[in-house]
Amino acid sequence: MVNLEWYRSFKAIYQIGTLTGAAQELLISQPNVSQHLSALEAHIGKQLFERKPRRMVPTEYGKLFYTQIIEAVDKLEHVEAEFRYTRTSNIPLTCIGAPKEFFYSVLASRISQAPANLVFEFGLTKDLMQKLGKGKLYFVIATHCTDEKDIVYEPIVYENFLLVGHPDFETKTLDEYISKGDLDKAERHLCEQDWYAYSSNLTIIRRFWLENFKKRPAIKPRFIIPDFNSILKGISCGTGITVAADYLVNDLIQQKKLKEIWKGNHPTSNTLYLTYNKNNVTTEQIEMVRKILKVNATD
Repeated sequence: MVNLEWYRSFKAIYQIGTLTGAAQELLISQPNVSQHLSALEAHIGKQLFERKPRRMVPTEYGKLFYTQIIEAVDKLEHVEAEFRYTRTSNIPLTCIGAPKEFFYSVLASRISQAPANLVFEFGLTKDLMQKLGKGKLYFVIATHCTDEKDIVYEPIVYENFLLVGHPDFETKTLDEYISKGDLDKAERHLCEQDWYAYSSNLTIIRRFWLENFKKRPAIKPRFIIPDFNSILKGISCGTGITVAADYLVNDLIQQKKLKEIWKGNHPTSNTLYLTYNKNNVTTEQIEMVRKILKVNATD
């Protein structure tokens, strides 16, 4: 009979690369890790690792074996951890995925009053929605919605994007171009600035550009940082510009740590959604998360 601990030890060795590191990760002795691996190899009749002096190198069969079992092992560990956690507490456990900057700006100050134990995971909507589909997350704050069976999307935040920069950023030149309707010169002027971007594909900047200049931006960002809080901190302490959601920058603008440069002639907006599988969460959980987000039920 296969023991789950054998798979855990195999997973830890594969990901960390040493018996010692795997033992430290699992909080067991190195001999136990070695015994688990030997027992698993004997059970399946294949060598999973080549023993090197300082490294455990997976064999080709070991690599194949890892890809076959890792999702199931992760799911079993998640279920076990959740059951163990909820068994010792009367407070339900709720797992929520969200953009890091949304958590920092909106949720961080509200979660202490929630009548639940909350586990947050940060990431892009695409990755978080995959985990929602696998049952690893109960809720996701999503930046877009798709047509998936049993998935509910409730709009919670309407974000508008605007161009912001350092408080000392000179806006007279840009204002003159825009007031005269000379968008070609306005665009060239903006392209000459030091840009911060969230990613190399310029997703948010591109949307703003298409809405206002009717073309893709010819921008080469000086800094690419996958975290808006860090981007805004960098701009407020130095120079440069970016396009960001209003809910992220309004307080910083009021505090004069950032400067609003341009909202655009045509508003660029997006909707954030509270997303969940209606078959995997209770009514009480939905109402609890809505209360944290301070939104009412939608029709």
